[in-house]
Order: sequence, then C-alpha cells, then structure tokens
Amino acid sequence: VIERAVKGMLPKNRLGRKVYKKLFVYAGDKHEHAAQKPQPLTF
Repeated sequence: VIERAVKGMLPKNRLGRKVYKKLFVYAGDKHEHAAQKPQPLTF
C-alpha cells in the first residue's frame, strides 16, 4: 500500500523511476538504515 501511494506521487518519467528504485519499505520499526545515532549528554 505504501509503495503504491509513493509511486503515485512521483513524476511519471525517468527521474520518477530512478527515485522509486531507491525506496525502502520495512514491515517493522527495526531496520539497518538508521539516519541518526543519538547519544545522551550529561550536564
């Protein structure tokens, strides 16, 4: 469902197909593509 919704929002040309290939959809909240790795700070 998510992939189809995103594909419908992308442009219908070569760039849209290129961007769609880079889309990753995971079933749960665990995945290996973590954008940020926050670390606690002590004051």
